Amino acid sequence: MESLVRYIVHSLVDQPDQVVVNQVPGEEETVIELRVAQKDLGKVIGKNGRIAKSLRTVLQAAGTKQGKNYTLEIVD
Repeated sequence: MESLVRYIVHSLVDQPDQVVVNQVPGEEETVIELRVAQKDLGKVIGKNGRIAKSLRTVLQAAGTKQGKNYTLEIVD
């Protein structure tokens, strides 16, 4: 799942070398932590959070296919 998020975010940002994706497993769900450059934060969140919401929707759909729950956290 990390690679999916990394692939999508790399195409959105101007500084793809500063994209860091960490997967933190939990009991009920796995948290995907996403860190990007400060300048690219707005590009990942989008207007009114639309891009972030879309990323979460894709994660949820892929997780359902695998039978797992994923949550995306965008960390500054």
